[in-house]
Amino acid sequence: MLAIRMQRKGRAHYPTYRIVVQESQRHPLSGRVVAEVGNYNPATKALTLDKKLVEKYLSNGAQPSSRVAFILKKNGVKLPKWYKEPAQKQATAKHADKLRKNQPKEEAPAEPAPTEEAPAGETPAEEAQE
Repeated sequence: MLAIRMQRKGRAHYPTYRIVVQESQRHPLSGRVVAEVGNYNPATKALTLDKKLVEKYLSNGAQPSSRVAFILKKNGVKLPKWYKEPAQKQATAKHADKLRKNQPKEEAPAEPAPTEEAPAGETPAEEAQE
């Protein structure tokens, strides 16, 4: 069975990828490639793709990897009906009860009860002098 996948090229910390068709049992770096159908540079988002060749291999049963399928779909290549989208991963917290948003809300300290007010003519300073 054939697979359409990305083969990493480029220098350290600056990858570029070749989009290749190869046997699915082979490792992507094995070098045994049936056809090179495009290039992708993730730093600049530059993509060159031979759409006719990709559609030919897809119609003959080549299985695209999930990342390649995303790139093909984004660039207008129609995927075959038999291709199934990978399931979206659901992120769950290991200890959800310890998360701040799941903790009970702390009650704000109650404001002190209002004290007796001084008579209108006297100020607190005058009261202290008496």
